[in-house]
Amino acid sequence: MNKKVKFYLILFASLSIGLFIGYLIATYAIKTTFDKKNSITTFYLIRHAEKDRSNPNEKNPNLTSKGLARANHWAKYFDSIPLNSIYTTSYKRTMQTIDPVSRKKNIEPKIYSPNKINIQNFIKTNYGKNILISGHSNTTPDMVNRLINEKKYEDMLDSDNKSLYVVKLIDSSINVEVRSISFKSKN
Repeated sequence: MNKKVKFYLILFASLSIGLFIGYLIATYAIKTTFDKKNSITTFYLIRHAEKDRSNPNEKNPNLTSKGLARANHWAKYFDSIPLNSIYTTSYKRTMQTIDPVSRKKNIEPKIYSPNKINIQNFIKTNYGKNILISGHSNTTPDMVNRLINEKKYEDMLDSDNKSLYVVKLIDSSINVEVRSISFKSKN
């Protein structure tokens, strides 16, 4: 085989490989762009269920039997909703509230500190996912406000254990829905 033919074969092979690599890169870029434009990130935020108030000095009380029943109700509510991650504060009442959901979904809850969380990193980390967050009467609406970058929601009433905030981030649009999820307790 002469040098001219070898040169053209090598040139043809190099161009073919280059075109194939270019095709792969372009396909990946289009897929990534398409996925990002059509991804929906949904945050479900709840306040802990009813806590034991029998000892006013107890700063980290457990849930009452009604609170445990509500926690089981949350597990039934989220049964048909796919979740990727669950976040909770380090308090017993928030952890007990999401425990039935996390066990049913086989998701290990992640502890977060509401006043230390970098909201932009949090959104980026959970992009395109469905996230459940268990908080408190002040931290739950504050987290919603931070997710939507607007001071819109005030602290919840101390008796409000049934509100569910659903925050959907779709491209550059934000949708917030507040649902009241009631249940009948046997207690």
